[in-house]
Amino acid sequence: MSSPSPQAPEPEGLLSAALIIGLLAAAAALVFLTWLGHEVMAGITLAVDDRIRTGLHGLASPPLTRVMEASSLYGGPRGLLPLGFVLAIGFLLRGWRRGALLVLVTMTGAGLLNLVLKDFFARPRPEAYFGYPLPASNSFPSGHAFFAASFFGGLAALVNGRIRSHALRVTVWTAAGGLSLLVGLSRVYLGVHYPSDVAAGYAAAIIWVSAVAFGDRLVSHRRRRTAE
Repeated sequence: MSSPSPQAPEPEGLLSAALIIGLLAAAAALVFLTWLGHEVMAGITLAVDDRIRTGLHGLASPPLTRVMEASSLYGGPRGLLPLGFVLAIGFLLRGWRRGALLVLVTMTGAGLLNLVLKDFFARPRPEAYFGYPLPASNSFPSGHAFFAASFFGGLAALVNGRIRSHALRVTVWTAAGGLSLLVGLSRVYLGVHYPSDVAAGYAAAIIWVSAVAFGDRLVSHRRRRTAE
C-alpha cells in the first residue's frame, strides 16, 4: 500500500458517513464485549469455545500449520510494531505528521488497553496444539486479534478519507479485515486462545479504532473552526 499524499483532501464537517458507521459499530462492539466478558467470567462460553477449537483443529495439516504459524508470528505485536514504526517514519518523511502520530497512538493504545483487559479478566489460557509455546500472559482478550485489527483497521481508516476510488476503498477495507481474521484464526488454530478471546479482541479493536478516528476528526474540526 503506497503512502497517501499529505495534500489529499479531507472530508469537511465533524462527522462523515464512514465515521458515523464506525461509531455505531463501536457502540455495538462495546455492548458485545461487555456481554461476552460477563459470560467468560461466569464460565458459560467454555462449551462453545471447545467445540469450535476442536472443529478447527480437525482441519489441521502441515501446510496449514505453517501458514498459521507465520500469520501468528508476523501478525502479532512483535511483527506489526516494527512495521508500524517504519510506516510512521515514512509518513514523517512525506510530511504527514498527523498520519505518523495516529499510527503511533493506535499501536500504543492497543498495547496498553490489551494489558489492562487481560489483567482484569485474568482468564487462563487453553492447552496449545502442535507443541506451540504457550504465552505467559492471560487469555482474554486475544492480544494478537486486538493488535492486528487495530493496526490494519486503523490504517484503513487513516487512508479511507484520502482515497477517491470507491473500489479501492472496498479493497483496502477487505484486505484489512482479511488479514485481521487470519491472525485471529491462527491463534485458535494453534490452540493458544479460545474463540471468545479472539472475538473480544476484535470488539475491543473496533471500539479503540473508532475512538481514535473520532478524536482525530474532533481535533481537525476544532482547528478548522479556529482558523476561520
